Amino acid sequence: MLELDRIYNEDCLEGLKKIADKSIDLIVTDPPYEFVASGNNYGGRGALGSKGRAYHAELENAGLISGFQREEIMRECIRVMKKLNIYIWCSKEQIRWYLNFFEGYSMELLTWHKLNPIPTCCNKYLSDTEYLLLFRAKGAYLGGTFETKRKYFLQNTNTADKDLWNHPTIKPLNIIQTLVINSSQEGDIVLDPFMGSGTTAIACIKEKRHYLGFEISKEYFDKACQRIEIENSTLSLF
Repeated sequence: MLELDRIYNEDCLEGLKKIADKSIDLIVTDPPYEFVASGNNYGGRGALGSKGRAYHAELENAGLISGFQREEIMRECIRVMKKLNIYIWCSKEQIRWYLNFFEGYSMELLTWHKLNPIPTCCNKYLSDTEYLLLFRAKGAYLGGTFETKRKYFLQNTNTADKDLWNHPTIKPLNIIQTLVINSSQEGDIVLDPFMGSGTTAIACIKEKRHYLGFEISKEYFDKACQRIEIENSTLSLF
C-alpha cells in the first residue's frame, strides 16, 4: 500500500497497480476528456483556452488522451475499491461509454450548471453544464443530509481558483467536499487518480478523510503539493 495523505507524480495506471485490492473507500476523479473537433472549437471540456490545450497536449504526449487507457484504468479502480463507489466527471459524449462499462451498478447523474458560461453559442447550446456520474455497488456508503443530497449545483465557474492555481479544469472545492461528505466517513480513504491541482486532497483534509492521488504533470503536481502544504499549515494554526 502506498503511503496515505500523499500524492505521487506518476502515471495513474502505474500508481493504481501499487494499491492493494479492496483498500479504497471512495474515488472522486476528473479524467482527461478526449477532444471532439467542431469547426474551430473544442468539445469535451468546452472552451479551454491556450492553457487548457497545452495541458491536454502534455497528457496526449504521455499517452493519456490519444489511445487513452480508460478501460484498464477503470478496471484498476474497481479492483482497489472495497465496494464500487466512484464519482467521475465526464463530457456528455463519454456518458454512454461509462454507462455501458458500469452496467449493473447503481448510477446517479449529477450536474454542475455554470451561471457565468463562456458566451459562445454559434450553432450550439452554451457550454454551461458539466456532468458527474456516480456508480455504486450495493452496500456502498451514501450518507449526507437533505442539504447535501441535491443532484445539481448552481454556481459560477471558479475563476478565482483557476487564476490562483493556473489549472484549466479545476472544480469548485465546495462541490468536491459535498461528494466526500455524502459518500465517505471520517477516516475513510479517498483516491483521485487524476489529482490535478489537488482539490480532492484539500476536500479530504477539511473533512477529516485520508487521501491518495496521482498527477502525471510535474507542474500541477507541484501546485497540488503547495496547495496541500498551505492547507495543512492553516489547520495547524487552530
